[in-house]
Amino acid sequence: MTQTSYATPVDELRSMLPQQIGDWSAEAQDRIFDPTTIFGYIDGGAEVYKAYNMKQCFSRRYTAPNGPAIILDIFDMGSSKDAFGVFTHDTDGDEIDMGQDGRFRPGWLNFWKDRFFVSIYMEEEHEAAEKAVFDLGKRVDGIIAKKGARPGILLKLPVQGLQAASVRYLHHPMVLNYHYFISDQNILNISEHTEVVLATYTINGEEARLLLAAYLGLDAADDAYSNFLKHYLPDADRSGMALLENKKWSAIQVNGRLLSIVLDADSRHLAEHLLRSVR
Repeated sequence: MTQTSYATPVDELRSMLPQQIGDWSAEAQDRIFDPTTIFGYIDGGAEVYKAYNMKQCFSRRYTAPNGPAIILDIFDMGSSKDAFGVFTHDTDGDEIDMGQDGRFRPGWLNFWKDRFFVSIYMEEEHEAAEKAVFDLGKRVDGIIAKKGARPGILLKLPVQGLQAASVRYLHHPMVLNYHYFISDQNILNISEHTEVVLATYTINGEEARLLLAAYLGLDAADDAYSNFLKHYLPDADRSGMALLENKKWSAIQVNGRLLSIVLDADSRHLAEHLLRSVR
């Protein structure tokens, strides 16, 4: 009998990656990490990838005689939603035409495409290495054949005043608390089955954050609504609106399976406007 093996999406990409980029050559040994072993590779950041359901991470190191090492990491996130989500965890940098929503800041290039999040960085800034990083990024972009769909919940966000770079997509309370602390407890009952988007708005000089959470069922949405009022907005009026100690406004509403929460609005009017504008 013969044993049948099945190539993973990472294996398929790996077979097409270049061994040479300019003066940079791939080291002999690539590395593959799973959701457990990734903790030994990424110090302090692996929890984020696990929170987005990472399946595998492929890592290749390129070296040159007279330049810093370049490290290529390709994360298979299992779905385009989670690839987009882990990308939104850190959107700093200049926009570049590479992959989907490519970004570059000194020393680091990244983008998401289809089910993959791609990270390429150089161990120190170097003019020739930066060119090699961009060349490698273009090669990887070309190897990933198709683009991925963004999460549908993003279509619920109001358009007016949306700060596009502030959008965070998630389904883990740890990730939410990193971007905006809600509670030590998971009072919104966020799970892998919950889709959450957090975004910042600026309208007529006033600012607020809007959080949308889509649940699988009506009961889950209603429970999260009750928990938030009880633990975060105990002083809310009948409309779900409250003036906080920091003189900002917060508000909540539930519409079927969709929960909408305004955080730190500069005025009651802005909070009311955002809730009315959820699509």
